[in-house]
Amino acid sequence: MKTVIQRVSEASVTIEEKIQGAIAQGLLVLVGIEDSDTDEDIQWLASKLVNLRIFSDTDGLMNLSVKETGGDILLISQFTLHAKTKKGNRPSFIQAARPEFAIPLYEKFKSALEYELGKSIQTGKFGANMAVCLINDGPVTLVIDTKNKA
Repeated sequence: MKTVIQRVSEASVTIEEKIQGAIAQGLLVLVGIEDSDTDEDIQWLASKLVNLRIFSDTDGLMNLSVKETGGDILLISQFTLHAKTKKGNRPSFIQAARPEFAIPLYEKFKSALEYELGKSIQTGKFGANMAVCLINDGPVTLVIDTKNKA
């Protein structure tokens, strides 16, 4: 699983001119799933994201997690994170998992994040054309790939 995590002061996702999900302070998480992803990847990544210390404490140091700050999470499926651009000018998405495999993992990941965070999270809609708006706080943007967890 590949993720792009952005610390935000607010974020929302709109589908067909209707707001699907919105958060105030928290994390916007873009996630791409591939065929080799497992339940172990889901559990490791959910715990990592919720406990990642990227929010400022009273001294202005990044020492607090989204869980500790009471922040929210907006989760967006993003198969294009697996784009291969080495050859030619048209990206290849062959490494991204097909919907029949990716949707159940996406739903498990959502549930794992909710369990780790201790509350519901907001989401987009898998496979939909989405407009994502955000105010990146910092800016703080991180990339985590479960293939690099060792």
